[in-house]
Amino acid sequence: MKLKARAVAAMTCIALFTASPAFAQTGQASACASVRNVVLVHGLFADGSSWMKVIPLLQAKGLHVTAVQNPTTSLDADVAAVKRVLAQQDGPTLLVAHSYGGMVISQAGDDPKVCGLVYVAARAPDAGEDYTALTKTFPAAPASAGLQWSVDGYGSLSEQAFIDDFAGDLPKPEAKAYFAVQQPMGRAITSARTTVAAWRDKPTWYVVSTEDRTINSDLERFMARRMHAHTVEIKASHIVLISHPKEVADLILDAVGEKN
Repeated sequence: MKLKARAVAAMTCIALFTASPAFAQTGQASACASVRNVVLVHGLFADGSSWMKVIPLLQAKGLHVTAVQNPTTSLDADVAAVKRVLAQQDGPTLLVAHSYGGMVISQAGDDPKVCGLVYVAARAPDAGEDYTALTKTFPAAPASAGLQWSVDGYGSLSEQAFIDDFAGDLPKPEAKAYFAVQQPMGRAITSARTTVAAWRDKPTWYVVSTEDRTINSDLERFMARRMHAHTVEIKASHIVLISHPKEVADLILDAVGEKN
C-alpha cells in the first residue's frame, strides 16, 4: 500500500508539473509535494561528504537521499555523473546543489524526473552565459586569490584560503579535516558554459550565504532573483550546508512539502 501511495503521489507531481509552462513562478509550493527522492550535488574543492550533516536530517523524514560523487574534471563529466544517479531514481526527484554544483544541476535538471531545483550558495548561470564574466560584475570574492594550479592542470585552494575564506565559520580543526578531503578541479571547468538553464522551466529554491567569501553574496542574490526562487538568507560562510545543516535541510524539506 505504501508503494502504491508513493506511485500515486509521484504521478500527481508529474501531472501538476507538466500542466503549466510557467509553473516555476506560480506553483512552487506543490511542484515537488510528496516527492521522496532527493539527489545532492557537491561543488568544487569538496566531495559528497560535504552533505553528511544534511543527509541524516532528510532521511529522518523518510526521504530517499543520494549524494553524487562528481569527478570535477569537466562540466560534461559532472553532468553525466548526475544523470546516472537520476536514472536510478524510481520517480520524481528534487535536485539540490552547492556552489559549482549549481551549474551542474542547471544543465542536468532538464531530466524529466526532476521536479525542482534547490541552489545552496550556488552558481546559476543562464544557458550559454559566461559565468566568469558574470562574477566580474560584482566585487571579487577573496577565496579566488587562493586558487592554485598544478602542472597537470588541476586547481585547488590553498590551506589558508580554504580555512579562512571557503570554510570561515567552521571551527579550525573541522575546517582542516574538510581541507584534507578537498578534491581538485579540472581546468576545463573554468571556461565551461551550460547549454541549458533548467531553472527557467522548473521551480527553484535558493540559500544565500550572507558571509560568503567564495561567491559574492550579492551575486547569489542576483541569481536567486533572476530565477524567481523562493529564497532564504543565512548568516554563514560558503559552506553553509556544513555550518548550518538544519537550516539547509529545512529548505529542502519545504520544497518536498515536509513539515520541519
